Amino acid sequence: MARKKRVLFVCVGNSCRSQMAEGFAKRYGRDIIEVKSAGTAASGVVNRSTTEAMREVGIDISTHTSDQLTKDMLLWADVVVTMGCNSLDYFWDEEVRARRIDWQIEDPLGKPWDVMVRVREDIEKKVRELIKRIKEDKL
Repeated sequence: MARKKRVLFVCVGNSCRSQMAEGFAKRYGRDIIEVKSAGTAASGVVNRSTTEAMREVGIDISTHTSDQLTKDMLLWADVVVTMGCNSLDYFWDEEVRARRIDWQIEDPLGKPWDVMVRVREDIEKKVRELIKRIKEDKL
């Protein structure tokens, strides 16, 4: 059996978007991927609204932690997905071999609940598409 693909989701604070993506990826891709998330300027906490939004769809991310992106994380990953924070240049160099994908996803923090729900649905759709591409060996 081939090694599972390693997917790293990155946003700025690692408190919302990348946490949602990690939660969905663990649910839908656990048989084919390993997953982590990180922030380019990690906040140190997972946002309470994010946890509630994911709980609404039956995914518990209450034990997730907000982690600072490191070079070792990039070296670990086969695929790095940024969430509208495409600011990896400080960390990215010729040693990093991961495939880089950017999803332009609005930051819902501090906005009305319907924005959080819309962002959650968008991330779920994109994660499902990513997993499908990995299963089809297109990544």
